[in-house]
Amino acid sequence: MMFLGPLFAQVNFTEFYGKVVDKNSNKPLEAVSLSITNKNIGTVTNSEGDFVLKIPNEYLNAQLSINLLGYNPYVIELSNLPKTDAVIELVQVVTQLSEVSISAYKDAKLLVEKVFKNKIKNVEDRTINMTAFYRETIKRRNRNVSLTEAVVNILKQPYDVPVRDAISLNKARKSTDYKRLDTLSMKLQGGPFSAIYMDIMKYPDFIFDENFSNYKFTFNEPSTINDKKVYVVRFEPINNALNIIYKGKLFIDVETLALVSADYALDLRNKRRTKNLLVRKKPRDIIVYPIVAEYKVNYKLNGDKWYYGYSNLFLKFKVNKKRSLFNKVYTLSSEMAVTDWEVANSENRFKMRDRLRPTVIIADAISGFSDPEFWGQYNLIEPEKSIETAIEKIQKSIERERERQDKTK
Repeated sequence: MMFLGPLFAQVNFTEFYGKVVDKNSNKPLEAVSLSITNKNIGTVTNSEGDFVLKIPNEYLNAQLSINLLGYNPYVIELSNLPKTDAVIELVQVVTQLSEVSISAYKDAKLLVEKVFKNKIKNVEDRTINMTAFYRETIKRRNRNVSLTEAVVNILKQPYDVPVRDAISLNKARKSTDYKRLDTLSMKLQGGPFSAIYMDIMKYPDFIFDENFSNYKFTFNEPSTINDKKVYVVRFEPINNALNIIYKGKLFIDVETLALVSADYALDLRNKRRTKNLLVRKKPRDIIVYPIVAEYKVNYKLNGDKWYYGYSNLFLKFKVNKKRSLFNKVYTLSSEMAVTDWEVANSENRFKMRDRLRPTVIIADAISGFSDPEFWGQYNLIEPEKSIETAIEKIQKSIERERERQDKTK
């Protein structure tokens, strides 16, 4: 029997719908964390700033905490939050460099080394059962051709052991226009494992070498998160010795030296090194050149420990086929948000047979979209309006293709 988070076992729950915006510009804010204070339940906003939050009725008197890097945290009583059309305004914080003392860490590299060397003081050192919502969208040019959504169970291993995390599917659905996507001939790399492997604190070797010698680290202007000041450290490669090169920023809590967030990207200027890099499967006569590969990971604070909370990635590819005059451009965007967790024990760990393989193509593992009540009490990331429209278009396209095939039989 697969793990079903204890909070989500509640039958009675209340839904809250709303939007989070910048107070000054009224601009929608993406990837804002909304969570019940002192509880492991929450969600994040989508690219339009929208959110839907499902709260077990026993917690309706609790407080809702809203946080985004670079903004003042906002706390509101759930009893004062409208259930529909709620608008939450966040105020941006500008932190002057003089307000944060970096005298103890004049060398940014030494700071980063200390963050990873002493990480067990700041991150969860127990095995955790997590419930998370995952969404993956593939587009050809500007048209959605594949949409996948899933509630997944994550067996998050302690950060001080080399054992990798495990994932199983709980609920999932998809809609794919196979004719336009041509997935039978090319498989873009994605899936929930791509999201979980972005946890830099668990998998630093995916980016850095053991002693960080291949990267240059420098301080940028500091910022804030949850009313706490954070160092902002930029990293970039020293030379082109590495086959895979990243560059980006690390956001480090000033007091605890915990990694709070990271934004980074692949350096794709060397086409010879990066061709076919992010493709799981393809025909021999096709060459795939990645154009953009951007990553983001956020950590959430629970008590005095930080744990993986959210990640997203955006990949863009140019597909060249031999003897073809035109190339095709695909994009893959995915995000995963932890919505509930509890300490794992021998009774609530999911079975080995239920675990997904790290090489899984998530769109191949599931099939079909179902009714609007499909997700039940599970928290998820509110879909953009364009996604729902795309689902309708894809389904109509699939239906027309089926009708055409039936007529030719």
